[in-house]
Amino acid sequence: MSMTTTEATTHGAVGADDTSIAPELLLQMHAHMVTARVLEERLITMYRQGDGYFWIGGPGEEAFNVPLGMLVHKGEGIAYDYLHLHYRSSGTLVALGADPVDSLRQMKNTATDPYSGGRNFGSHYSVKRWNVVPVSSPIEVQYSMCTGTAIAQKRAGSKGITIVQGGDAGTAEGDFATCLVWSSRKGHESPVLIIVTNNRYGISTPWEGQHGEERVSDRGKAFGMPTVTIDGNDPETSYHAIKKAMDYVRTEKKPYLLEVMVSRLHGHSSASGANFVTNERDCLKDFEAKLEARGLRTRKEMDEMRAKVTQELLEASKRVREEPQPEGSTIYDHIFADKNYVAGER
Repeated sequence: MSMTTTEATTHGAVGADDTSIAPELLLQMHAHMVTARVLEERLITMYRQGDGYFWIGGPGEEAFNVPLGMLVHKGEGIAYDYLHLHYRSSGTLVALGADPVDSLRQMKNTATDPYSGGRNFGSHYSVKRWNVVPVSSPIEVQYSMCTGTAIAQKRAGSKGITIVQGGDAGTAEGDFATCLVWSSRKGHESPVLIIVTNNRYGISTPWEGQHGEERVSDRGKAFGMPTVTIDGNDPETSYHAIKKAMDYVRTEKKPYLLEVMVSRLHGHSSASGANFVTNERDCLKDFEAKLEARGLRTRKEMDEMRAKVTQELLEASKRVREEPQPEGSTIYDHIFADKNYVAGER
C-alpha cells in the first residue's frame, strides 16, 4: 500500500480505524513533546555558551518521535524491540523515560554521561537496558546494521521487532539499499520497521534536484514491502501510523517502510548556526492549538508547563557544569577490543 502525504494528512490516521486517542494519552504526549523541545533549546544554548562542542538534534520532529517512543516494546534482549536511531531522536528517548539531564551531560562531555561516559557527541544515545543501539556519527550506517538484530529476532521466534530511523538525504547511501535488500529476501524476510524522517534537506542541500523518486517510500515497492508516507507534524496521525506499522511487522515478521514528513526548525546542526527557521511548520505549536480548541489544556497551563521545564533544565545545566570530566585512564572503557591489547600490551 502506498499513500501520498496529502492523502495521509486528509485521512488523519493511515490505515487505522476512527478510534480517537484517549485524552490522557494526548496530554502525556504533549508533556513529552514540550520536554523534548525545551531540551533541544537548552542544548543549543549550552553549545552557544561553550558548554558543548557540537549540537545536532531534532526540534521539529517531536510529533513523530514522541509517539514512536511511547509505542516501543521496551526492554533488554531479543524478546524486546531494538532501536537503531539517529541523532535527531531526543523525543523518542524522552518518551521512553530517559532523564533529559543526561543529554546535558553528554553535551558537556562529563564523566557522568550514561550514554558514552563523556566520549561522544551530543544526541548520540546508547541504552543497553532498552535495546537502544549506540547512535553512530557516520551517516545512515544504522540501516545496514539493523538487519542483524532483525534476523536474530526472527530466528529466535521473538515478539520483538527491529526499528531503524534515519534522514532523507542519507537514503542516498548504500546502507539504505542494503537494508531494503536484506530485510525483504523471499522466504527470509525480517521484522524491520524502516523509518525515514524526511525534512527535505541534507546538511545544506535541499531535496529538490537530489532525488529521482517522488517519495522515498516509493523505493520500497520494488522489494514487495508495504510503504506509506505520512504527515509527521501531526502526533495523532503519527501514533496511528506507527501502531499500524508495528502491528504488521510484529505479526507478519516482514519489513515495512514508513516515510515521515517533518520540519527542521533549527537548521541541520550548529555547523549551520542552529538558528530558528521561521518558514517551517511547528508541530508543537499546531498540537497545542488543537489541545486548546478541544478544551484539554489551557494556554496558561501550557505556558506554565513550558516555563517549569525550562527552569528545571536551566538549573540542571548549572549543576552539570560542575560535574567531572572523564579521566584519561577511562579512554579504553566500553570498547569491543581488549584495552590491554589496544594499549600495545601483550
